[in-house]
Amino acid sequence: MSDNIEELTIRDIQAAFESGAATSRSLTLQYMDRIARFDRSGPGLNAVLELNPDALFLAERCDQERAAGRSRGWLHGVPVLLKDNINTYDNMHTSAGSLALADSFAPSDAFLVTRLREAGAVILGKANMTEWANFMTRGMPNGYSSRGGQVLNPYGPGRFPAGGSSSGSAVAVAANLCAVAVGTETSGSILNPACRNSLVGIKPTLGLISRSGLIPITYSQDTAGPLARTVEDAAILLGVLAAAPDPADASTLAAPNRSGLDYLAALDADGLRGARIGVNRGYLDDFSEEEKGLIEAALDRIRAAGATLVEGTDLPHVGGNSSVLLYEFKSALNRYLASLGPHAPVKTLRDVIEFNHRHLGAALKYGQTLLLKAEYETSGTLTEARYIQDRLRDLRVSREEGLDRLFREHRLDALFCPGVTDSAAVSGYPSVIVPAGCREDGMPFGVAFTGLAYTEPQLLRLAYAFEQTAGGRIRPKLEG
Repeated sequence: MSDNIEELTIRDIQAAFESGAATSRSLTLQYMDRIARFDRSGPGLNAVLELNPDALFLAERCDQERAAGRSRGWLHGVPVLLKDNINTYDNMHTSAGSLALADSFAPSDAFLVTRLREAGAVILGKANMTEWANFMTRGMPNGYSSRGGQVLNPYGPGRFPAGGSSSGSAVAVAANLCAVAVGTETSGSILNPACRNSLVGIKPTLGLISRSGLIPITYSQDTAGPLARTVEDAAILLGVLAAAPDPADASTLAAPNRSGLDYLAALDADGLRGARIGVNRGYLDDFSEEEKGLIEAALDRIRAAGATLVEGTDLPHVGGNSSVLLYEFKSALNRYLASLGPHAPVKTLRDVIEFNHRHLGAALKYGQTLLLKAEYETSGTLTEARYIQDRLRDLRVSREEGLDRLFREHRLDALFCPGVTDSAAVSGYPSVIVPAGCREDGMPFGVAFTGLAYTEPQLLRLAYAFEQTAGGRIRPKLEG
């Protein structure tokens, strides 16, 4: 393998391993070199918060296993970055970008991390993120954390990454600092960074991937998901993350049997032919005229690939009620902090607030209004009438009166959503976003296919077919 590892797919990587052109160790070293050149110098993207000091040892073990004739599958020896709100039981911290947890070591791996390790992935490090997954205050830039500073978009010097707290994970994949990454989403935090970094992002059905060991915002919307440069790579990563139910996360117990599930089998270059796809024009006012042009060009490609486009399927932003997040945050976060044990640096949300007050200059650049509201305006018991009513309203509007109705009345296979809508997040239903070109100023743009619960194979088939017509993603031009 040459020194240029840009845009390598997982298939490329495995072929290089098999031919002897590369080893997991050599590939890990090359990604580390790119992190040094582009993340900590050069354009200074600031996407990687912490490198795993054990990464090379893990890579060497993978090489030894391969030499002995054992491969664990597609991710064997592949370097993966994790968002910094995903527990790892190793020599790295898990902090959600907060100085209050800067010295915190998780007591165990997140369930999804166990799955990655079993699949032979090399955990390369932790990605920077918007602090507390952007549920700390109003007005904090996406990609900023008091522990890690500001992540920058690789598609323009000095640009903040648009939207979503998985900014570091997305920027790292876009800039080829890793093969793939795992982000998390509550409402747009995978899809939006993917949209603005020319990536494929999957916001899966709630419950498809375990949330055990994730620093939470909510019980009702949080999920992890893949960020990748191609649909195939995203499908490979999803197949590992979604491979088993988790008794510690009740949301996974309702999912269909996933034994033997192969998302790669769903990929079909002709997958748009015959599909009925609703066109969601319900929030077009969010976009510039140039972006509307990209949307229409994407629709033209979908139509030319043989799909039937169904108009009259508009679904405005459903306005997921922030009170639901507010009420659930205190309960969910206190439960997580309690799991860290008696020697944890902070044990409750109130401890976090008090820590931030004691370290005002470093920890409260943008304030902590949401932390204060969650602590002092909610009980943490989820018994408030407003919470219950808002939660029921969100489910009704997003599901029964929203996506369920549209799919039933129009016999849809998927709903085309330009950019990012909150419908999938509030309903708990899946979306796959795919690159769809970029604006004249170089900022990427993506479009999403949204479906009903557990229709990820169908959405991946459509997204893969669209990727073939659109010519894939646009790589950033980096100098370092």
